[in-house]
Amino acid sequence: MAAGYAQILRTRHAARLLAGTLTGRLPNATAAIAVVFFVRAEGGGYSLAGALTAVYGVATAVGQPLLGRAVDLYGQPRVMLPASVLSALGMALLAVVGIRPVFLAYAAVLVAGIATPPLEGGLRALWPSVLGGEGQVHTAYAMDAIAQEVMFTVGPLLVTVSIALWSPATALLLINALGVLGALSVVLSEPSRTWRSAPREAHWLGALRSPGLLALLGSFFFVGLALGAIIVAASAYGDDQGSDSVYGWLMAANGLGALLGGLAYGARQWSGAPEKRLRVLVALLAVGYLPLALVPGLPAMVALTVLSGVFLAPCIACAFIAVDRHAPRGTVTEAFSWLVTAFGVGTAIGTAAAGPALELGGTGAGFAVAGGGGVAALVVLLATHKVLAAPGRRRDVAGLDENDQNRAVEPGFSSGHQA
Repeated sequence: MAAGYAQILRTRHAARLLAGTLTGRLPNATAAIAVVFFVRAEGGGYSLAGALTAVYGVATAVGQPLLGRAVDLYGQPRVMLPASVLSALGMALLAVVGIRPVFLAYAAVLVAGIATPPLEGGLRALWPSVLGGEGQVHTAYAMDAIAQEVMFTVGPLLVTVSIALWSPATALLLINALGVLGALSVVLSEPSRTWRSAPREAHWLGALRSPGLLALLGSFFFVGLALGAIIVAASAYGDDQGSDSVYGWLMAANGLGALLGGLAYGARQWSGAPEKRLRVLVALLAVGYLPLALVPGLPAMVALTVLSGVFLAPCIACAFIAVDRHAPRGTVTEAFSWLVTAFGVGTAIGTAAAGPALELGGTGAGFAVAGGGGVAALVVLLATHKVLAAPGRRRDVAGLDENDQNRAVEPGFSSGHQA
């Protein structure tokens, strides 16, 4: 599988698209930790930090599918770059005005969230036009999940280092400036400029008319809830230990666990229905979240945090494939954006719920919210197993019918995704 990753990265445009997308997503990936530190530095409490993060998360959740549908209709450059600039301006406003007046702080994170460009869904839409076949695209999904965990490992450290060297406000500005540069790198690339979505059936629900996709979204809402609760609870754990840097190390440990899990998951080819495999992976993810509520000493807590992240990247990589199986034709960017939305809404609710839980029951109660989220994600998959067992018309990696798959991997075959 390592050779497969290297082959993909040697493909023209692939490394640039992956690096640009990851850089462009840094503001979204680090928003929670950056906003929490900024609010605390400005004298605000955890409730305000959680509320602002929740507003950002909900706004992102609203904006992602809308912008994803716009990308499917009008192409990537006309949507991605303006959205990235507007989102960065929103966070710059927060960094300049602070948390008072409060309504302006809320307005700033609202703009930043709703304009967050759907780079994640956009990259997954581009892979078929860049790579040569379904097998390579599935390998790219795994590589994408692994690289994402590298970002979630490096991102918190970048924020904490920026805060240590300068200030939380400077960290907000720096991260969002990098985000604009990443989006610019993507939209100036040839695959992004020439990509077009497959023809779609006109329907006001778009990708949401798929019952299987709705089931996947429901499960990943609770996965996001668990992660959101961990973000806030880990910050409180850092306060208990008397060091802000503990928070960054715990988040980095969680990302490291996901990175290791992703590498292990991608080391083999998997057979069988991805929906069944996803149920097992989510069950293992839930088991990893539950011990965090014990809040042991720092060395043991770091180990538990690594363990809690091990099955996150495999869950994400497997979910990519399942979404592709259940998404209606012509809704590729929108469908992946809905997954981001479900995860983002869950993360926002998790951060909002963890704040009161911390104040009422302490750090352990905050981590208990995460454990409950993992269990709920599994319950959704178990309750909807019949829907997930019957995907709609199977699409290949380029959005073609199943009987076109053999042609799709032949050299020179045009997928129809590229103009």
